[in-house]
Amino acid sequence: MKIKAMKWLTTAPVALALAVSLAACGGGSGSSEPSGTPSDALAGSDQQTLDKYTTADVTPLDKIDKSKLGLITEGTLRVGTLSDAPPNIFIDPSGKFTGYDNELLRAMGEKLGLKVEFASTKFQALLSQVKNKQFDVGSSSISTTDARRETVAFTNGYDFGYMALVTKEDAKAQTFDDLTSGLRVGVVSGSVQEDYVKNTLNLEPVAFPDYNTVFASLKSGQVDAWVSPSQQATGQVKPGDGTKIAEKKLNTQNFTAYAVAKDNPALLEALNSALDAIVADGTWTKQTAKWYTDRKTAAEQTPEGWKPGSKAVKVPAN
Repeated sequence: MKIKAMKWLTTAPVALALAVSLAACGGGSGSSEPSGTPSDALAGSDQQTLDKYTTADVTPLDKIDKSKLGLITEGTLRVGTLSDAPPNIFIDPSGKFTGYDNELLRAMGEKLGLKVEFASTKFQALLSQVKNKQFDVGSSSISTTDARRETVAFTNGYDFGYMALVTKEDAKAQTFDDLTSGLRVGVVSGSVQEDYVKNTLNLEPVAFPDYNTVFASLKSGQVDAWVSPSQQATGQVKPGDGTKIAEKKLNTQNFTAYAVAKDNPALLEALNSALDAIVADGTWTKQTAKWYTDRKTAAEQTPEGWKPGSKAVKVPAN
């Protein structure tokens, strides 16, 4: 996608928002790849520790030079995101890009005194678009695997993830262990979940271009199960629709972060400083409780010793 063809928005009429959403539905909140052809996105993930890539501390906000951030437009963070992945990244009925990931980034922009503008894109292309400076930042609940770090740099983590197994209520497969050959397992093309099904479960999944399509295919019976980021599953499954989240697997090894071009360390440094600032002042805690209704307590928000931001920042008690 060429930069001149993009429509930069903060709000828009509902009709335009829906059109952008339908045109840009491209996949998952947890899984951006530089192309539509999946590589082994999980390569090296078993060797990661919770803090392998987390910085010891950050530069104080008042020491950040905003004139040296290498932004496409000075004073503005141009962000590539998705429009179909609630509660993390989506367009609300008023046409505003919102969700957990994007509201955290807005708060970070405020700390840096930067305007934040969002544009929809296909998630399969997002990392390459960040690399090529079509976006300053990628906001897509991106799992920070070693393979993806070959394309872009990542901030410190702001979220961990669960992988969810979504099935019909009367499905035979009720756990990940039940996924065997002969079952049609849906995934989003180029996602971590596709690699998990292929490389861990040793199955050939049925790949779809976006979450709405794979979920519709599950409900219609075209696939028997859907392996999804938990956040997306929570946003899609509704009471009475005949589907359920059958099982979740915790994944803190590959935390979720924002993507930045590898040759822009100044912007990476600034975003890490802003992330620590919104963790320290309680914004991260409040937003997490707001968007993840199953993570109200500190223990639920920071499982197995994981925490957002640098190693130095303290998460206030909620």
